[in-house]
Amino acid sequence: MRQQLQNKKNLVKNVFEKVYDKYDLMNDLMSLGAHRIWKKNLINMTSPLANKKLIDVACGTGDIAQLYLKRSNVSNNVLSIDPNKGMIEIAKRKLSKYNNLEWKVGSAENLPAHDNFFDFYTISFGLRNTKDLEKTLNEAYRVLKPGGKFLCLEFSKVENEKLSLIYKNYSKIIPSIGKLIVGDRAPYEYLVKSINNFVNQDELLNLLEECNFKKANFININGGIVAIHYGWKI
Repeated sequence: MRQQLQNKKNLVKNVFEKVYDKYDLMNDLMSLGAHRIWKKNLINMTSPLANKKLIDVACGTGDIAQLYLKRSNVSNNVLSIDPNKGMIEIAKRKLSKYNNLEWKVGSAENLPAHDNFFDFYTISFGLRNTKDLEKTLNEAYRVLKPGGKFLCLEFSKVENEKLSLIYKNYSKIIPSIGKLIVGDRAPYEYLVKSINNFVNQDELLNLLEECNFKKANFININGGIVAIHYGWKI
């Protein structure tokens, strides 16, 4: 399934070229810090033990890798991939104390990674920015070991009408926050549009099942502002 907005030439690339150096600050401001709790929920669903390999796709500035290594408290290996070089450079500095991390520039639709290799695949607020959802999910399936677990944290559809109205009204001010902090409204106008245009919880679940993930399901968080979808490669 191709995403029309994301397939506009260089749109997503240009968006993140403008915001990568203020990415962490804007995430805190836009979510009122809640993104940190959401990401911890994601990592808690991995229950990592020793010798478990993680591939974190659309890694941004490395929050998921950092949480995974702290949570496991062992020398697990992590491959973090992002299409934006600036993001990765910030992540490298932020996580410089870890020596069991590898960083690669690459896209979710064409991962620079081996088949049947990873125990966990995570993508946090990145699936929405891909050009083709099915290609991305098929790549996730390819790189996971049999028995490996897919986990996706993404903005979703609010199910409560009152909360949905509050959320929509709040979304309208996000571009103004972006203008104040980053100096440009456009990246955050894209953010709001990409959330509105993204598939709903059940549609993403159906895509996971069509891409052969088993026992797939999702958990709504904060009334569906975000959801965690998961499934296994059997």
